[in-house]
Amino acid sequence: MQGVPIKGRGSLSNHDSRFAAFTREAFLDDWSPYGVAANPSELPAEFPPEVVPEARPPTTVSTERARSIISRNTSPDIPFDQSVNAYRGCEHGCIYCYARPSHAYLDLSPGLDFETRLYAKTNAPEVLRKELSRPGYVPQHIAMGTNTDPYQPIERRLRITAALLEVFDEFNHPVSITTKSTLITRDIPLLARLARRNLVRVFISLGTLNRELARRMEPRAATPGARLEAVRALRQAGVPVGVLIAPVIPALNDHELERVAIAAAEAGAIDASYILLRLPREVAGLFQEWLQAHYPLKAAHVMNLMRAMRGGQEYDADFRHRMRGQGMHAQMLRQRFARICARTGLNTRRIELDTTAFQPPGRARQLGLF
Repeated sequence: MQGVPIKGRGSLSNHDSRFAAFTREAFLDDWSPYGVAANPSELPAEFPPEVVPEARPPTTVSTERARSIISRNTSPDIPFDQSVNAYRGCEHGCIYCYARPSHAYLDLSPGLDFETRLYAKTNAPEVLRKELSRPGYVPQHIAMGTNTDPYQPIERRLRITAALLEVFDEFNHPVSITTKSTLITRDIPLLARLARRNLVRVFISLGTLNRELARRMEPRAATPGARLEAVRALRQAGVPVGVLIAPVIPALNDHELERVAIAAAEAGAIDASYILLRLPREVAGLFQEWLQAHYPLKAAHVMNLMRAMRGGQEYDADFRHRMRGQGMHAQMLRQRFARICARTGLNTRRIELDTTAFQPPGRARQLGLF
């Protein structure tokens, strides 16, 4: 049964996670007395709810007490080894989000559950302070916004990301932030203070300048124009900021690569990078369902190009080309990106955050006694 777009949500369905012991699939046949109901409430109670989403599924936020907060990875194609995520799930509802499959580990759907059933690690600042204070801790760059957006809408009320930044400030610890939210401008005074000590970098995610496409792909994220204004505000405050052009989707927004890079450079971005659309696990089905609903005439062409850039598959997790793809079309993207960066002056400066200033507050006071 084809899903129906829901205002303010990216997913069209809420199918069970891949770990569910039992799954249900609904279909309409000649024996069904219901047909496609104009009002979902007219369907019987036993009709599978995952294919009849509410008109406006509410957002619920649960509290999670984290036992640890710094995650580590050894992926050779990722420019950081440590990351911190304050939230599970993300209300921005980006249909392409590669973090969606992580909700399956909570026995929830990577579909609508991912963007409506959120978890907030309310003790994250305390746990971070404890981990940074360990005697054997070696300071190195920590990234925020690597899984879910640290400035998604619930951050306005909960302020967990702001509290985490205060811990980094307290410890003189380097941190980078990736977001597509203009809420980051709320913390400009703190970010500027970190920037003066070369302890912070910000990346604004911006895949398209087309407001309508952005609204459909990222229903609760800031508009493209607002994100460019955030770039300007951060640069004016002295915060080094770059733009992540992501995701690049063939036949949908890949023609905007140069326009986004130019707009970013004009707004003050220092550098830029791009990532080809990734469709791991459940994301592939969710994205194709979205594509059929919003761009049915382009759907087959988009997916054919994606497979051509992924070695014939919908997704290729190989570290060597999972971010950029392979094949002729991928090579053309790489060449176009290199040329526009040379033309705009993007990526001419290399910024390395300072790890030498790291100092746990308590340790500093103890040394002062001698």
